Amino acid sequence: MVAFCTAKDERNRAVFFVIFAIWSSVGAVTRYSIPEEMKEGSVVANLADDIGLSVGSLTERKVKLDILHSKKYLDVNKDTGELYILEKIDREYICNIKTASCLLKMDVIIENPVRIFNFELEILDINDNAPQFRRETLHLDISESTAAGERFSLTNAVDPDVGSNSIKTYYLSESENFNLDIQSGTYGSKYANLVLKKALDREEQAVHNLILTAVDGGVPARSGTASIIVRVQDVNDNAPQFDRQIYYVNISENSPIGTPVINLNATDLDEGSNADIIYSFTLYTSEKTQDLFSLNSKTGEVKVKGIIDFEEIKTLEMHIQAHDNGYNQLSGQCTVMVFVNDVNDNHPVISITSLKTTVKEDVPVGTIIALIRISDRDSGDNGKIDIGINEKLPFALNKSSENDFTLVVSEILDREKVSEYDITLIVTDRGTPPLSDNETITLELLDINDNVPLFPKSFYTIPVMENNAPGSLLSSVAAVDPDLHENQYLVYFIIEKEIANTSMSMLFSINPENGDLYALKTFDYEREKEFLFHIEARDSGVPPLSSNVTVHIIIVDQNDNTPVIVSPWSALGSVVEEVIPRSIDKGHLVSKVIAIDGDSVHNSRITYQFLQLTDATLFSLDQYNGEIRTMRMFSYRDARHQRMVVLAKDNGDPALSATVTIKLSTVEQAVKVYSDTMEVPLEYDIFSDLNLYLVISLGAVSFLLLMTILVTIVLKCQKPKPTKAAPPACRNSIISQRNSTIADSTLISSDAYWYSLFLAETRKGKVVVRQPVPKAGYLISSIPRSTGLTETSESAASTLQVNLYIFSFMGVEKSYCVSFEYLCFC
Repeated sequence: MVAFCTAKDERNRAVFFVIFAIWSSVGAVTRYSIPEEMKEGSVVANLADDIGLSVGSLTERKVKLDILHSKKYLDVNKDTGELYILEKIDREYICNIKTASCLLKMDVIIENPVRIFNFELEILDINDNAPQFRRETLHLDISESTAAGERFSLTNAVDPDVGSNSIKTYYLSESENFNLDIQSGTYGSKYANLVLKKALDREEQAVHNLILTAVDGGVPARSGTASIIVRVQDVNDNAPQFDRQIYYVNISENSPIGTPVINLNATDLDEGSNADIIYSFTLYTSEKTQDLFSLNSKTGEVKVKGIIDFEEIKTLEMHIQAHDNGYNQLSGQCTVMVFVNDVNDNHPVISITSLKTTVKEDVPVGTIIALIRISDRDSGDNGKIDIGINEKLPFALNKSSENDFTLVVSEILDREKVSEYDITLIVTDRGTPPLSDNETITLELLDINDNVPLFPKSFYTIPVMENNAPGSLLSSVAAVDPDLHENQYLVYFIIEKEIANTSMSMLFSINPENGDLYALKTFDYEREKEFLFHIEARDSGVPPLSSNVTVHIIIVDQNDNTPVIVSPWSALGSVVEEVIPRSIDKGHLVSKVIAIDGDSVHNSRITYQFLQLTDATLFSLDQYNGEIRTMRMFSYRDARHQRMVVLAKDNGDPALSATVTIKLSTVEQAVKVYSDTMEVPLEYDIFSDLNLYLVISLGAVSFLLLMTILVTIVLKCQKPKPTKAAPPACRNSIISQRNSTIADSTLISSDAYWYSLFLAETRKGKVVVRQPVPKAGYLISSIPRSTGLTETSESAASTLQVNLYIFSFMGVEKSYCVSFEYLCFC
């Protein structure tokens, strides 16, 4: 098709430009032809129509124009789909002057899906350059003996334009002695030779001034001129002659400097100085050729002088002249044609376009990372290229044309395994030896939230010492997330759980940023021994991911409870008065000291020792069970009143202790002692064996009957309460054997102390009832035997009130009251 473009300048002058946009398609390549020097903004063609796209889809499909040149001469108007001139194109600047065809290659790339269209833009020459001579003045020396018809080489003019716009002919100013002979050279060039029409007469005219004009074939034609000054010399009538007119030579590119090319030989029939031949390059030999080769002016030997590159020029033409050394020099000329042979001296080149430097780690397989084009300036096998990736990576190269490839994702990517890839592309030609090059593409993977937070442990056991300060740091329960940025920012919180109407968030607090776990209250081992709850870690991704871990808080006991002496017990304080007969034997149980400790088993182990003792030879104290026994019988020298201070010490560090003072009074016979509560037990100085057996038997039967009645009542009357109430105070009576004092107390003891208390109290004639208390020990009710006070050992009946408390493991309290009577014979 032919497109016409009209533009109007600021002075309103109409200037018409005829644009020849010749569209042709050979295979997958589309070619346009336009003249050089078109104005900026001139339309070349409608690209959208030629590639079959609607104008509205150009922006959506992200049309991109890649021109393989240092400047961007054209662009696409995405609103109209037209290909227009972005910058003036000078054919002589971008193409070899000698080249008749000037092509500018470009690629049009569209996305969604990706397609590549190859285009060629042919730049047509216009006559914008005038011919120019290399030298403005040419001097010629011609002997007067020169015969008519002699030819003289003249400097040729150069016109960067090609075709019909190049040099068409030469004109010589009017002269009686000279005219021109125009010859055609390589690449359509024209050479002018000065021809002598008739012999010269130096005496008639010594100098001839001529004007040489070169005219091109453009419309309108352009021209350039040079001055020729001909100096007439006297008689040297034989010119040197070469044995050939044209010499052909082959040479490899990159031949070392100094490599011989050819040895020329010219002869001259004259003698003397007129036969001495000097060799030189003629003006027809280009300056570039003279830079590549040297000519020995005396021997005619041609050697390599510069670096010969096959990719720059494949054929070189040298015009060599041999002239004699006579007064009137004569010369002969020859042409040396040098053909350059290619060697593998160019490395392959990688061109990368449409490169993506970052992609998400979840991109699908087949995603295009970059467009790759490879090239090699060498020819033949030296220009054939192979491309590959240097190591096994999750990427592949797909071939789209002979030298075009696409780099695509071939496997699933994972940023947590490899966050960045250095993809090295290696190209190697098939020359001998082969040459290679490489290009590295760095591809960064962007993170997505595909990893849940991970705790180092699946279960945390954290010991916490009781009596801790509120707000103290217990431990750090931190998780890790291999993702990045907001996908790895974790928030911690406690999963709500209620224990005994108390929420975990009221007991513990966690720092939402770093997972530090804090206690919000002071814990008491005697009330709370452990807690079990869950902590969740949640990232900040979209959508967020989370995981949780189980935390087991164990309250560690601290020795914070002082031992409490429960037997012997006195309402008056730590002083207990006891009465014993003086007639007791060695080893008699005088009293039993029982202390209890609310701490754990280790801290609550009690040992006993005397702090003060009236007579150290009279009494002994068992350090483990607290029994005080006589070491011998009383003598008349022993004091009637004995005083002892007993220390009960626990096993903690530091140890805590309590003391009790026991005052013993010895009597010869049974006496009456009244307690503060006005209960008067009957004391006997001497028990007969029969009475002892009766007491033991009756006590055993009464105990069994009591336990049977209690169990029956509990099973029949037990009813669960709807609410969790605090247990009522438990009234217990622990009475020393001799002073018959009755008092109330709530006692908590471990198994060891229960067993000791059971033995001691039953020996004193008391009924001991043991009830289990969940996780804290046992409730001990010690009910003393009550006897009437008579001096004739009369039997008495006593009514016992037993308060029984049973605690369920869920904190529900059951309370029962049992009353019964029994007879005790003393």
